[in-house]
Amino acid sequence: MATQLKSLSDFSHIQVADASDFHIGIVVAQWNAEVTGALFEGAQTILLKQGAQPNNIHSISVPGSFELSSGADILLRNKELDVVICLGCVIQGETRHFDFICMAVANGITNVSLKHNKPVIFGVLTTDNLEQAKDRAGGKHGNKGEEAAVTAIQMAQIHKTTW
Repeated sequence: MATQLKSLSDFSHIQVADASDFHIGIVVAQWNAEVTGALFEGAQTILLKQGAQPNNIHSISVPGSFELSSGADILLRNKELDVVICLGCVIQGETRHFDFICMAVANGITNVSLKHNKPVIFGVLTTDNLEQAKDRAGGKHGNKGEEAAVTAIQMAQIHKTTW
């Protein structure tokens, strides 16, 4: 597997836009807080590094990944945001619950994006175990929160220049 060999959070091949004019929402799941907290820190670090103004970053916490789409919808109804980042972590267990939650989260995030005609970014880890999640939340495979933030900036820029 390619991810065993490198960090996935390498942005050296792209030009990341300046984020100083963007209003950005972040919804973070409280479940698996050790992982989602690291994702949030990674996202916030990149946003600030790219010039986002701290008072233009609006974050809320929701109980779990299933509630990320509701949180994104709440932010988009109440804030003038350019983009929302959803950060969560679903770890495979012994039942099919994992499959239902992952599908619902992916569909929910997509539907909120389409409903509001704004980018809503899927920054949700779907891993087999906690070790894989930690590896992708600041560990040896980078930080998917950083990747979600870069994606958010890129999509906000596309949305701004297209509309």
